[in-house]
Amino acid sequence: MSTNSINFKNCLGIELGSTRIKAVLIDNQFNPVSSGDYTWKSSYENKIWTYSLDEVWKGLNAALEGQDLSSVDAMGISAMMHGYLAFDSDWNLLVPFRTWQNTITGEAAAKLTELFNFNIPQRWSIAHLCQAVMNKEEHISKIAHITTLAGYVHYMLTGVNAVGIGEASGIFPINSDTLNYDDDMLDKFDGLLAEMNFSGKIRDILPAVLTAGNEAGRLTEKGAGLLGGKLSAGIPFAPPEGDAGTGMTATNSVAAGTGNVSAGTSVFSMIVLDKALSKVYPEIDMVTTPTGKPVAMVHCNNCTNDMNAWVNILKETVSLMTGTEVSNDIFTKLYEKSLDGDADCGNITVYNYLAGESVTHFDEGRPMVIRNAESKFNLANLIRSMLYSTISTLRIGMDILSEEGVRIDSLTGHGGLFKTPVVGQKYLAAACKAPVTVMKTAGEGGPYGMALLAAYILSDSSVTLEQYLNENVFSKAEVSVLKPDKTDVDGFNTYIERYKNGLEAEKAAVNFL
Repeated sequence: MSTNSINFKNCLGIELGSTRIKAVLIDNQFNPVSSGDYTWKSSYENKIWTYSLDEVWKGLNAALEGQDLSSVDAMGISAMMHGYLAFDSDWNLLVPFRTWQNTITGEAAAKLTELFNFNIPQRWSIAHLCQAVMNKEEHISKIAHITTLAGYVHYMLTGVNAVGIGEASGIFPINSDTLNYDDDMLDKFDGLLAEMNFSGKIRDILPAVLTAGNEAGRLTEKGAGLLGGKLSAGIPFAPPEGDAGTGMTATNSVAAGTGNVSAGTSVFSMIVLDKALSKVYPEIDMVTTPTGKPVAMVHCNNCTNDMNAWVNILKETVSLMTGTEVSNDIFTKLYEKSLDGDADCGNITVYNYLAGESVTHFDEGRPMVIRNAESKFNLANLIRSMLYSTISTLRIGMDILSEEGVRIDSLTGHGGLFKTPVVGQKYLAAACKAPVTVMKTAGEGGPYGMALLAAYILSDSSVTLEQYLNENVFSKAEVSVLKPDKTDVDGFNTYIERYKNGLEAEKAAVNFL
């Protein structure tokens, strides 16, 4: 298939991320032509990390404002993966949205992992449902549907209760042969919950599963109204995907041996496998590409949030001294300043754990900076240590894949950590000991990937997603590749050993404060 057969003018990708709701419009050369966003954040209410669903619609309308949406031929919705949205038969929300940040389902996740002999992370929808049943929460008797944020928004806009297979793989385990939820595990789940007097059947309450390339409904009049009439009813939708699937698509990482790292509020790597892992690892999630290929995922709850908090303190300090507001250019300057730091960060260690971390087995986190009298405590080393901390837990998970002999032919970075050229790319290459590619569209990330998946539903059905991306989208992509520098690798190795040894101090901090 060549670009001559592309038959659309514009496609729209929308993603509800952890810090921004963003909409990206692409043309038929797959170039972003406009974008808009809305900043939001989770709140911690009654010991639950959540977002208001009312703000979903406010944010979507703000992200679409000012864009020319008169010729959108296909569109799609993406959002932060996992979590728990439970509804009754009339689609009334039963409890506040429980996001991926929550680490409140440890008992259920462990029970399901043992039952299935398949790792069930705490943030997966099925772990939340099981925990709610175990806790005998009042709402469970009313549950008719559970879904994710992307699945909910897609349903509200199209009336179709379905998700893409990559998103579905963060709800319930997928059988890679049937490209659907695993039947044996569904039966086991029903049996377990029946023992706890849950009368529902899991098949009845999960969204349907669709693979990339299939149309997943069309924008309804009601859906167009929710978007303020900015789009016309009848626009076809791609299956809604999670930020993992759109990240794979945006970085052309959907073939075996390819991988990508998405780094923003959270950080996760996605490595497409050519063979199964030898055993179950609680630190590794098994999910899929948007077409159903098995993927090993290392997901870490904490990435840049702690860094952002420090930068805000520094901005406030500069404003205090100068009497002027400081622009976000300070991020670029601080990132670049970190390059002057020592490769091991001068014996300064930062823990960026605002939330818990399943990879290192923390249900809660406490941000910390640790140094001693001999540490080289200067700005460059402090910022470099903060940036190292954003990918340190990821490195611990990636070491497991390395020990398994997982093949990684290419690793592509995207997300906010890579907006400043070279810096995040250089540190990730050192952490993962592999060349790291960053594309010109790296900052667009998930919504760009969702726009590509929307375009794919308009393509020839005989063309695979890998072919579509390779031959149409990325054949002339502008990329930069950085190989790991030995000094950086040695420095990061020293840092990560300190980091792992200091996790006992992190545990003590959780117990103390």
